[in-house]
Amino acid sequence: MFFLLSKTLPYLFMPLTIAIGALLFSLFLNHGKWKNRLQIFAVGFLLICSNNVVVDQVFKLWEVPSTPIEQLPDSRTVGVVLSGFVKKEKLPHDRVYLAEGADRITHAIQLYKAGKIHKIVITGGQGAFSKSAIREAPQLRQVLMMCEVPEEDIVIESESKNTRQNAVFTAEILKNQFPDYQYLLITSSFHMRRSLACFKKAGISTTGFSTDFKTVDYPPRFTSYFVPSPNAIDKWHLLMKELMGVAAYKAMGYI
Repeated sequence: MFFLLSKTLPYLFMPLTIAIGALLFSLFLNHGKWKNRLQIFAVGFLLICSNNVVVDQVFKLWEVPSTPIEQLPDSRTVGVVLSGFVKKEKLPHDRVYLAEGADRITHAIQLYKAGKIHKIVITGGQGAFSKSAIREAPQLRQVLMMCEVPEEDIVIESESKNTRQNAVFTAEILKNQFPDYQYLLITSSFHMRRSLACFKKAGISTTGFSTDFKTVDYPPRFTSYFVPSPNAIDKWHLLMKELMGVAAYKAMGYI
């Protein structure tokens, strides 16, 4: 039930869901005043939520900022990569299909080549509702090996289905195999707060290394202030999904 609610509730808070719900509700109102108000609200709300400038400013308040690579220590460090960006349902299965968020693994490779991490642990199995038999961690191990990361420096955890299990299952690996290392948690910037909290709850102190940023640091284009963007709607959905995930994890005592 927890998995079902955590995956479905965010859709109720999507801008499109709220706007369409308001428009549909207005159809059943006989009072013209409230009908017009609902319709104006739906259109105005959708215009605001489709504005890239607005959503970027809100998103920046939640994203964990990036860390310059040169500022990372040179001590023995394990990079922990959270998966969730492999397209498991795509055929044929003779290659690895990477989705948005793939710089979690590419940044891990860059950190390894720069000598900032010395072992890489990839955590992630199938996901709670996946219909594919493909597990993500073994797929990403192939990517690392294709990039000439030695197999002896790669450890995979392929049973977890969510962030909490990522933390709990990986904690056992870190405590047993790498007790004297530092730990660098590599995941998307919007997902970093929940991830760090889960690992802390599992008894592992980690440093975050944010990737997969949804915002940019350059000034927005002039047209971004006025032209609606479907990408902005997607960002709102992603943010609401993460905030609902945090709320659910707190309610369950996972963080």
